[in-house]
Amino acid sequence: MSGSTLGALFAVTNFGESHGPAIGCVIDGCPPGMALSEADIQPELDRRRPGTSKFVTQRQEADQVQILSGVYQGRTTGTPICLLIANTDQRSKDYGDIAQTFRPGHADYAYWRKYGLRDPRGGGRSSARLTAPTVAAGAVARKWLREHCGTTFQGCMTQLGELPIAFEGWEHVARNPFFAPVADVSALEDYMNALRKSGDSCGARLRVVARGVPAGLGEPLYDRLDADIAHAMMGLNAVKGVEIGDGFASVARKGSQHGDALRPDGAGGVRFDSNHDGGVLGGISTGQDIEVSVAIKPTSSILVPRPSVNTAGEAVEVITKGRHDPCVGIRATPILEALLALVLMDHALRQRARMGSLQACAPAAAA
Repeated sequence: MSGSTLGALFAVTNFGESHGPAIGCVIDGCPPGMALSEADIQPELDRRRPGTSKFVTQRQEADQVQILSGVYQGRTTGTPICLLIANTDQRSKDYGDIAQTFRPGHADYAYWRKYGLRDPRGGGRSSARLTAPTVAAGAVARKWLREHCGTTFQGCMTQLGELPIAFEGWEHVARNPFFAPVADVSALEDYMNALRKSGDSCGARLRVVARGVPAGLGEPLYDRLDADIAHAMMGLNAVKGVEIGDGFASVARKGSQHGDALRPDGAGGVRFDSNHDGGVLGGISTGQDIEVSVAIKPTSSILVPRPSVNTAGEAVEVITKGRHDPCVGIRATPILEALLALVLMDHALRQRARMGSLQACAPAAAA
């Protein structure tokens, strides 16, 4: 009922607030015997970390993870794993002016109506700061899936505000602060520089892919794999849309165009001519790549004055000062990869519990 736990057999409970002493998570259900240390988790946190470029929030957090439990002599014990990340660069005074007002586009008003009070410091529980534990937990899931299934994850930005980003190659993603799959990001830099000067913000579209996914993951009705993926993705701050495979582009296609034709692969298995359905049919993975796209809304913390009300119901004007991402989508790629890993990990354990093993992955779909 708390809404802070994701997963059934691989259950991740997220805790903390943006300006509290620490944030973290508890992973319950990680199989025993896997080699695990902070060094396995830290690289993913470093990819998400704030302050890494002038285009994101300048909050300086090292995001150093500590494993407090669930690991003995370098291996998981099968008991709950607690991961802790200290908050070291809070500036709560930046939020003094909005303690009694509601920022448009933020969760301030919704939290106040739900709980009768709210923590205004950095958004409290609703802050994107709480995505760091998700990335940490995702690193654990990614390691197990890679070792036991050969599953790998990649993500990238495909649109920044009004600027679509053509796909040139995955090798470019790690070479720029936008996670953009292009060699030249000067147009993106110019766009963000102009946006920062105006005090405004923008949204983004991102893509995340999982390869080497076992066939048979997911349930046929209420716990469909694609439904659980969408559920997890919508749990990320600012996400307003999720597409599996071709998503809304499917509307304009005919069935003769959309259906992914199957053919013998010559080795007793099958191959697909295409992957319009994003690797999921009937809520169950086919062994093809899982393809997910996500739409992220513009950052709500901006310097442009906007009308709102305060807790007394009086009209006010709000300007949000402090250190904020002008586009939260810039740092979202590692988070989306982590969320997809958490869902696939949970369903892999469910399938293993049901069948005793995981099916071999189907061949990749034809390009």
